[in-house]
Amino acid sequence: MADRKFRLHDGKRGAALAVRIAPRANRNEITEIQNDGTVKIRLTAPPVDGEANQMLIAFLSDVLGIAKSNIDIVAGLSGRDKLISVTDMDKDEVHNRLVAYLK
Repeated sequence: MADRKFRLHDGKRGAALAVRIAPRANRNEITEIQNDGTVKIRLTAPPVDGEANQMLIAFLSDVLGIAKSNIDIVAGLSGRDKLISVTDMDKDEVHNRLVAYLK
């Protein structure tokens, strides 16, 4: 899994990644990187009143070791497929930290 290439992109101030969430899971975890580069994440929160979105930001903050304010959901607020912006971190560093989590 460590050799897998992610489809992350550098932006003006950071990186962007595609995620697919599965709410109401038993625990918060990254389960896989899909063939198209989407990061699949399970969250314990239900998809009600933005709870899953808030938990996603908190979980990614912990995994990446950055402040919640550096993570933003830029697309997909009401769906399972989301586009996440990570500011002040390039795509290579995001990749390294996600791979380290999966080990």
